[in-house]
Amino acid sequence: MSMQVFLLPDLGEGLTEAEIVEWKVKPGDTVTIDQVVVEVETAKASVEVPCPFEGVVGELHAAEGTSLAVGAPLISITGGAVADVPAAHERYREEERAGSGNVLIGYGTGHGPTGRRKRASHVSGNSTQATNFRSHAPKVLSPIVRSMALQGGLDLATIATAGGHGVITRADVERALATPVTPSREGVTRIPITGIRKTIADKLSRSRAEIPEATVWVDVDATALMQARRDLDASIDGVKVTLLAVLAKLTMIALAKFPELNSTVDTAAGEILRYENVGLGIAAQTDRGLMVPVVPRADKADLKELAERLAELTELARTGSLPAARLSGGTFTLNNYGVFGVDGSAAIINHPEAAILGIGRIIDRPWVVDGQLAVRKVAQLSLAFDHRVCDGGVAGGFLRTVADFVENPVVALGSVR
Repeated sequence: MSMQVFLLPDLGEGLTEAEIVEWKVKPGDTVTIDQVVVEVETAKASVEVPCPFEGVVGELHAAEGTSLAVGAPLISITGGAVADVPAAHERYREEERAGSGNVLIGYGTGHGPTGRRKRASHVSGNSTQATNFRSHAPKVLSPIVRSMALQGGLDLATIATAGGHGVITRADVERALATPVTPSREGVTRIPITGIRKTIADKLSRSRAEIPEATVWVDVDATALMQARRDLDASIDGVKVTLLAVLAKLTMIALAKFPELNSTVDTAAGEILRYENVGLGIAAQTDRGLMVPVVPRADKADLKELAERLAELTELARTGSLPAARLSGGTFTLNNYGVFGVDGSAAIINHPEAAILGIGRIIDRPWVVDGQLAVRKVAQLSLAFDHRVCDGGVAGGFLRTVADFVENPVVALGSVR
């Protein structure tokens, strides 16, 4: 009988490996084409992977908790038919480019098989615990469970499982959090930098290392912006117009006047690549860490459409359902760090973009209006920019334009109708 080996598929732009979270089949099981055989976790999302072959499962090439490189053997199937793998792969690529939000599955990678490696276990406590957990990496079923553990300061390797299957569940984490924690002899809890946290760390480190960035900021009277948001929310039927949506639209208008900031630098070629359309990234804090989902061609959307698309992204991020395709293609990022109750931030640019615009909390402050002291809604805008794509005059001009729009949003929005 013929043996078909299914390789770990390319799961999205820039992703080179995935962790095996849970096998859905075992050797000897019969599978059909497109049956989900494994759940994997990438740096961007949890993905259920269907098999393009039918037949009997011969071998699972990686254990749960193992990191596997794209293109490495995943599962072997004996006998049966095979799906149209190239066609399925091309269909996935089309969906990825279009940002369809469909299930993130890709067949075929073009990469040769590579060896797999175990992810290191970090343990604290006595030597008996260390011996027990060095033999295998801790198995976590859900990114949410992993996030709960890490946010609670728990070492995954020390969490006891109750189900007999070795998989850490939400109940296991909640039980561990309710139990008094005994620190290690050094008084240090070790938290592995893995998954999306590792991706964030690598990307921000690269941004700081490669981009000569500068930051400018300005305080603005946002009283009119708050009123405009309320008026627009009441005037656009069926769509909630958030403050972020209005600010995003004002940013798109300003970028049209200062296109230098909608760029990236190709260091190898020694060129600045200026984009015709804006892929607007929205920095969002989620249970899985910082994510920057992207609204493609945001500059072409009117306020109503922009509000709808931002609401969709927010919901997907909240539920942990963002496909990897929605996390790529950004050319400019907007960050509402005011939701954390802070006034300002010198944000790190989302590499390889050239700029990130942020707004702090909007609060009552004393402000001079027509020579008289008044209480107004005031916020701080900040812009971090790549000094290679423009000088301070362009960056300052863009930020001042956004500030003017915030103080007179009706005039700015009326200019694009």
